[in-house]
Amino acid sequence: MQRRHFLQSGAGALLCAPFSHPSASPSWPQRPVRLVVGFPPGQSSDLLARTYAAPLSRLLGQPVIIDNKSGANGSLGAQEVKRSRPDGHTLLFGTSGQLSINPALQKNLPFDPLSDFEPVGLLARGALFLVAHPDFAAGSVQELLALATARPGAIDYGSGGVGVTGHLAMELLQSISGTRLNHVPYNGSPAALNDLMASRIPLMMESGQACLPHVKSGRLKALACSSAKRVAAFPSVPSVAEQGVAGYDVSAWNAIMAPAGTPADICGKLHAAIGQANMDPLVIETLHAAGGEAAVSTSPSEFGQVLQAEIAQWKRVVTQRGITVD
Repeated sequence: MQRRHFLQSGAGALLCAPFSHPSASPSWPQRPVRLVVGFPPGQSSDLLARTYAAPLSRLLGQPVIIDNKSGANGSLGAQEVKRSRPDGHTLLFGTSGQLSINPALQKNLPFDPLSDFEPVGLLARGALFLVAHPDFAAGSVQELLALATARPGAIDYGSGGVGVTGHLAMELLQSISGTRLNHVPYNGSPAALNDLMASRIPLMMESGQACLPHVKSGRLKALACSSAKRVAAFPSVPSVAEQGVAGYDVSAWNAIMAPAGTPADICGKLHAAIGQANMDPLVIETLHAAGGEAAVSTSPSEFGQVLQAEIAQWKRVVTQRGITVD
């Protein structure tokens, strides 16, 4: 576990629904705010949480401390926040994999993202990038699908492990296109990227933060981005959808969640702080460099609908592709 003080930050957010709990004190927060990250220090979620913590600390008037509770693809961190007192001093830096993929993949998930948390704020969305070794024969999605059609199951792709967003994004691509690739799971994305750059595997779908520096250096080539439209910071990279895979749209997102029952006025103050933090130059620069952008502010009910829809989508993919975890 690693704890550090952070200054405040945030992004487009959501107001919590009122509960029967007493209203928050106008002086909230009265002590440092703990922002639980369900992944190890140094991973993309951790780094982004630390970027947001800086402006959030300034805005809230108390240090925002990152607390890494890693394990089970973020589930341990979510459990930690679920069990915490709903007073606004312990929050979850949630990820789409943790909150929308885990429920689809894990039968006995120890938390319910829809009932155990208040959706305080949707922070940012980021596209994944389909990247390949420079020597790989395909230079576009169309060429990749043509190769996969001619050689079903013969083309490998790597991922950071079974059930991570990059893995399921590739499974969705195969489901829509009717092709078959061979999944090679690794113990984390860094190991997969190292093998990709060494040409031991030909391609993978990965976050921009992890892979785009290698694209810029020429060690990898980008075939597509996973979002419905091109990423503004990388306009030369076409989307999967515009290359003939209609309806394909995958993005990774981050959100701040509070334990169920957190007073509405605390959530409202957090909502406002997140909106201001999204205008912080360092936040904007960090998101753009990773192929992401600040999320548009949405209501709790709207975010709940998005979350429900994504859980349903990944359940379909998991079922159709026969994906299981140990």
